[in-house]
Amino acid sequence: MAATAVTLPSSSTPFPVATTSSSARRCLLLRSPPPRRALRIVASAAAEAPPKPTPPPTSPSGIVLVDPDEAQRVHRLKAVYDQKVVPLITEEFGYTNVHQVPKLEKIVVNCGLGAEAGNSKGLEAAMKDLAGITGQWPVKTKAKNSVASFKIREGNTIGIAVTLRGRIMYNFLDRLINLGLPRSMDFLGVNPNSFDGHGNYSLGLRDQGVFPEIPYEVGGKKNGMDVCIVTTAKTDNEALRLLTLLGMPFSENIKSGVLIRKKRLKRHHFMSKGRGRK
Repeated sequence: MAATAVTLPSSSTPFPVATTSSSARRCLLLRSPPPRRALRIVASAAAEAPPKPTPPPTSPSGIVLVDPDEAQRVHRLKAVYDQKVVPLITEEFGYTNVHQVPKLEKIVVNCGLGAEAGNSKGLEAAMKDLAGITGQWPVKTKAKNSVASFKIREGNTIGIAVTLRGRIMYNFLDRLINLGLPRSMDFLGVNPNSFDGHGNYSLGLRDQGVFPEIPYEVGGKKNGMDVCIVTTAKTDNEALRLLTLLGMPFSENIKSGVLIRKKRLKRHHFMSKGRGRK
């Protein structure tokens, strides 16, 4: 094997290169390395470039899942409770432990369907509306007993219900206080006497259309719903103060602690004129 000398453009020192045969000669071309300044510019540009956003995770079925950072974000009503409500109610009632402070445990929303319970299309539409309002898919409620006068048999679907906890609970309560109740017709405040004696509050809405998730153009029967707010308060006074600090618009025309009862009709109210007179 013969050896040939090849010279580089930047250096004049020859070095031997082996070839396969004496007749075949190959030319070896070597490029000069880039200057260090260019390498520094490229490295700085790569460091200043913003990272590419990672796409949200997807399930095997193709459904886009919630980003973990978004799921763990604290809602603004929860932040108000932790930063403002807890110090105020602790000083007012004289709690010695932070675990004694009443808090929201869950919110139960149920909707009775009536005649539409037997209609599959009406039941599916009502479930979609309630899922859009609350952000959680509801479950069907079954009849426990048969009632012949209402044409209900045991096991039939009579309504839908959903139980909210955690971040979804605070999100729904915030939208109920700031969007749903103010958009109700002739709204003058909620009744402060709707507590059950154990710190739980219940209210009813005649129309679900007060929420922006249900478009105004949708016709058909207007479904109402009942909202039960379950708290850890031991008395109604503590629960009333908790919901008031959270922004629940209680009516000022109704005195707290005074029950509103209908007048009980006596026997002479049902008797016709002239009957019973002597």
